Amino acid sequence: MSTSSVPRPEPAAPSGPLRRPALPQAVRPRVPQGALRVLALFAAVRLAGIVAVVFTNHLAGHPLFRSLAHSWDSRWYLHIAAHGYGHLIWITQTGGVQADWAFFPLYPGLIRALTTVLPLTPGQAALLIAWAAAGMAAYGLYVLGHHLYGRAVATALVGLWAVLPHAVELTIAYTESLFAALAVWSLYCVLKGRWLWAGSLAALAGLSRPTGFAVAVAVGAAAAHEVLRQRGRVPAGLWVGALLAPLGWFGYVLWVGQQTGDPLGGYFRIQSAWDSRFDFGAGALRFLRALLLHGGGFVYPAALMVVVAGVVLFGLLCLDRAPLVLVVFAGVLVLLVIGGSGSFSSKPRFLLPVFPLLIPPARALARSWRVRPARALLVGGALAVVSLLFGAYVTVVAHSPL
Repeated sequence: MSTSSVPRPEPAAPSGPLRRPALPQAVRPRVPQGALRVLALFAAVRLAGIVAVVFTNHLAGHPLFRSLAHSWDSRWYLHIAAHGYGHLIWITQTGGVQADWAFFPLYPGLIRALTTVLPLTPGQAALLIAWAAAGMAAYGLYVLGHHLYGRAVATALVGLWAVLPHAVELTIAYTESLFAALAVWSLYCVLKGRWLWAGSLAALAGLSRPTGFAVAVAVGAAAAHEVLRQRGRVPAGLWVGALLAPLGWFGYVLWVGQQTGDPLGGYFRIQSAWDSRFDFGAGALRFLRALLLHGGGFVYPAALMVVVAGVVLFGLLCLDRAPLVLVVFAGVLVLLVIGGSGSFSSKPRFLLPVFPLLIPPARALARSWRVRPARALLVGGALAVVSLLFGAYVTVVAHSPL
């Protein structure tokens, strides 16, 4: 008798409700639990920020949406997207010549590409890119936070990033959201050991902002640490990723140098005309002295408070023993903010992409939520109100550079 003809017992009836069969690991969704809810919360807060800016424009008698797409540096990016480089300069009151080569090419390049394939104005394309990048950055923050600390801390991390004082700059035509998205996903890839992705995204981050090389430094430091830890027995992808990481930033700097006839120093001369250079904190000390002697309205003391808070949070991040790649990334950008010259009112937005600084308060907020949820909600709500009001003020009312 063949075994195929032997009667087999019927399977036992399930004792509970029928359940869907589990998907194989390879095809299960990889979206961490709770991510969609947190992204909806992030979108709601930032949409409220846009509404606050539009309403403030209405009260001030300005075009309702103009300050979203045409504030300060936005005008330079839109001009580059429409006309390319080398066609716009600005003569300052002191006779300095500010050229468009100071602005890195990824954002205007994306604007140009989007307006080529879609019936959008450059301003509309710039906002669409900024908003999409902000969403990708928020999702990356959640994924990274979930990977390191779990759901509660990841939720707090995204929430705190959404209500930072200068978070309005995530929803105007600026590069902060694009840079943050590339940075967070590059550093997450380092944590997961995906070195080729980490290096490629770091190279793109280097094409997005002058401070973009901080991602390459962080990737390189993490790669060097891994080589030492593994005594050189590392995959080839690590070496390739580490070599790719700085190519975007160096490539653009060298291209500007070639355009100006000074391959090594041309870009830095362009930046100096914008009063943007590393002066080891001399400019920050002059600002602090002037602020103490003469005052500075509202924006400049607020900017000083944000920078001081950033330094304190970096110390807490180090004490928290965060992963090396996050500490190096945050450390480089904090150092550039403290030691760089330029308008002090712009320094808080330079800290906006430095998401690792929010890890210590996010962990504290998650602990508070477990024992005193009402207090955690009160803190989050208060921060959101301050962020919306301050964002509308600096974008529409204040005349200080963003």
